[in-house]
Amino acid sequence: MKAYTKSPVGAHYGLRDWLLQRLTAVVMLVYTIALVAVLIRHAPGTYAEWQTIFAGRFFRPFTLLFFIALLYHAWVGMRDIVMDYVHSAALRLTLETAAVVALLLYLIWIASILWSR
Repeated sequence: MKAYTKSPVGAHYGLRDWLLQRLTAVVMLVYTIALVAVLIRHAPGTYAEWQTIFAGRFFRPFTLLFFIALLYHAWVGMRDIVMDYVHSAALRLTLETAAVVALLLYLIWIASILWSR
């Protein structure tokens, strides 16, 4: 009979990320409700009207916060999938690194779009 070994990651492993993933979901929900309200109120039809909506001091940072929440939410999900289904440590590290690099590049791309004119 194999002896029970305690997990080296601790009893509360994943609780913080689980809570943060729920928080990011709330941030995305609030943003979606705000965006729908703005679109119903202003109903932009041209590129200039869309640009005006996202050029405001409130909506541009709020949009960036939405995407940060989205990318973190995606990271937690991707990391959990890789940890559950990829058993090779080297391949797991490679996939996790690739995911982090891709998500950071997406964040840079999003920020450059939001602050470009």
